[in-house]
Amino acid sequence: MSARRSPLTPRQLGFRMPAEWEPHEATWLAWPHEKSDWPGKFAPIPPLYAEIVRLLARREKVRILVPDSGAEHAARKLLRKAHADLDAVEFFHHATNRSWTRDFCPLFVKSKAGEVAMTDWKFNGWAKYDNFAADDAAPKFMARSLKLRRFEPGLVLEGGSIEVNGAGKLLTTEECLLSAVQARNPGLSRREIERALAAYLGATDVIWLGRGIAGDDTHGHIDDIARFTSRDTVVAVTEPDKSSANHEPLKENLARLRARGDLRVVTLPSPEPVHYAGQLLPASYANFYIANGVVLAPVFGDAQDRVALNTLARVFPDREVIGIPCRDLVLGLGTLHCMTQQQPGNTND
Repeated sequence: MSARRSPLTPRQLGFRMPAEWEPHEATWLAWPHEKSDWPGKFAPIPPLYAEIVRLLARREKVRILVPDSGAEHAARKLLRKAHADLDAVEFFHHATNRSWTRDFCPLFVKSKAGEVAMTDWKFNGWAKYDNFAADDAAPKFMARSLKLRRFEPGLVLEGGSIEVNGAGKLLTTEECLLSAVQARNPGLSRREIERALAAYLGATDVIWLGRGIAGDDTHGHIDDIARFTSRDTVVAVTEPDKSSANHEPLKENLARLRARGDLRVVTLPSPEPVHYAGQLLPASYANFYIANGVVLAPVFGDAQDRVALNTLARVFPDREVIGIPCRDLVLGLGTLHCMTQQQPGNTND
């Protein structure tokens, strides 16, 4: 079902986007294949995906997009080597341009009665890359495969650009959604964006931060700088080094969050800058993924890894927190949150 063909929006029908920590039916991945995303470092990426699938498949279904049966066979072979539970893994044959499912997969919503549906936002390659048509077509394919209702807002939005607490609050950045640089929806006002987020995701309180981190080719995704860990708790990345390009933007974001007065704000450190072949990469401890019973957290072979993991363990006391080496993965300009998309369980609220 498309929202264009319905007089009612998801919010009017009782749908909302659940928080990431709410129960999942599955995690969606796209098996990595675009070698140019990891120039000179692609070889370690599929085995890392296999290890991540192994950890997730212990706790929930893992649904993987692959282009064809040959790619499925190769992925299964690697997953068997990693001792992943293949009974919990499902493959779906649909070509993708890249493997960053956070941004091109649908954003799932759930009704008060427990119905799960999809909001299918347009994807335009972060308003930067030209090859995105296959990624943009994935939500329609997924809705048809799962026989789920699908709403089409008609606007561009990536999952990595928003963060919800499941109770009406949503974090985003002005740099990503309002800037004329890599503009997602040129000419759309702040208020018009807020109305769309409320209508399709149930976000009635949009919290605008400023800028994202240096090296992020998405131009300001929220999932590298601030994340909800409960309905009223946010972890926010800081950079104490005043010579860093991230110092002032992160300082301003932290001040905005603290000024609200209705949020508990916990700080996350930044790793030392990660470079490869002269390129600064968007290494961030905020790009963790919350699955059933576990938090997969990026680590970078850095002294701050332990601080970040301990911080996440404190804010997620009922979940295991597992560090995943991401120094190779981040060459693709994303890590764990960027490569995953949660599908909520269809139990009643």
